[in-house]
Amino acid sequence: MKSIKILLSFALFISALYGFGQDVKLSSYQFGEGLRLTTNEGHEVKITSYLQPYFESKQYTEADLNAANRFRMRRARFRLDGETANKRFSYRFQFDLTGNGEFEEQQGLYLLDAVINYELTNRITVSFGQRATYTDNRELFMLSNTLQLVERSRLTSAFASIREFGLFVNGNFRTGRGSYLRPYFVLTNGDGGNVFNGDFGGLKVGGRVDYLPFGLFTNLGQFRQADVMRELTPKLVIGANFSHNNGISSRRGRESGAILYLNDNNDFSLPDYTKFGIDFLFKYKGFSALGEFVKATATVPDDITQRIRNDGSIATTFPVNGIDDVENYVKGRMMLGEGFNLQMGYLFKSGFSLDARYTHLNADEHSFLNNPTFYSRPNYYTFGVSQYLARNYGAKIQADITYVDGDNINDNNSNPIEGNEWIARIMLTFSL
Repeated sequence: MKSIKILLSFALFISALYGFGQDVKLSSYQFGEGLRLTTNEGHEVKITSYLQPYFESKQYTEADLNAANRFRMRRARFRLDGETANKRFSYRFQFDLTGNGEFEEQQGLYLLDAVINYELTNRITVSFGQRATYTDNRELFMLSNTLQLVERSRLTSAFASIREFGLFVNGNFRTGRGSYLRPYFVLTNGDGGNVFNGDFGGLKVGGRVDYLPFGLFTNLGQFRQADVMRELTPKLVIGANFSHNNGISSRRGRESGAILYLNDNNDFSLPDYTKFGIDFLFKYKGFSALGEFVKATATVPDDITQRIRNDGSIATTFPVNGIDDVENYVKGRMMLGEGFNLQMGYLFKSGFSLDARYTHLNADEHSFLNNPTFYSRPNYYTFGVSQYLARNYGAKIQADITYVDGDNINDNNSNPIEGNEWIARIMLTFSL
């Protein structure tokens, strides 16, 4: 029902756009880059979309279990970007008809981006609304239809909040000899995307600083993974990010109200969540390399005495290894620890790409990263091949295989198993 409403909204928007006058025209179209509509007054709308049908098969190295196979439409996204005639105001509206979100706990997340931008100066832009946050690792800057491998890294699924609602400020300053400095500031609700009901805890504040010593990437290449443009000179961006979520109500700031605690006065008392990271992206003549490091910590308030169960009932016990331990019980339900992701690949002139990735997660002693069903897997080794069917990201076929080094893991039904995992994935991407 939600997807139907979104489609109707999309149709009404296009109808309204043409209803404003007879001067709307198609100014450009490039396969994979979308449609660009303009008016004689200078208003502009860009329409992009893409589909990603997907297959996944999971095997266990030593357990006598049938393969866990899954077919699904991974993404079916539509995006509108518009600018006013004076170019100071712009907006973005993006939704996904599958409702899959980026990860499993985001089911039903149809609305992705709804943000208004204002160019305060030629170098500073202020945005308000819901969008991807600047305080996540660099991979979250990359559009989903431009990824080198079928899925994002496990570092992203472990620590990223992905989308948030709030105020975003970004700058773009030339610093001499062709280099650029790009600072970002973020002030959000810290509860993730689509918070239409309760808003728990305080605000989340953070930022990022990126430095590009060799100038800007070609055709937004800083925000796309494979080096489709085959940079003629080396391009590099290095950055650092930091965020502090004052009162978090989920594992990492992605699900508002998922995990709640109370004090003796029955007031909400929630832990703080702090995260920082460093990362880089390098591209040159078809070669690309991405590196990321993230660390997350938590501070638990002293006055927590109650917890709210999933069914809404109240409990006053916080069991950890047979004893009551409020601090470590709370930390055990959060994504705490550190990890890094390294990946690289080469895109041949024929459109064939070879890519590899290694991801390592190091969980704190008390962290949800130790959960045997979803995590407790410190090492991920991925090798992938892709065939780009266009000169950009318009169409491609991707396949990869991942070996997962586990540590006392469970299967998808929470049953303990022996050995490790193999995961094979295939995905087709077709963009407007």
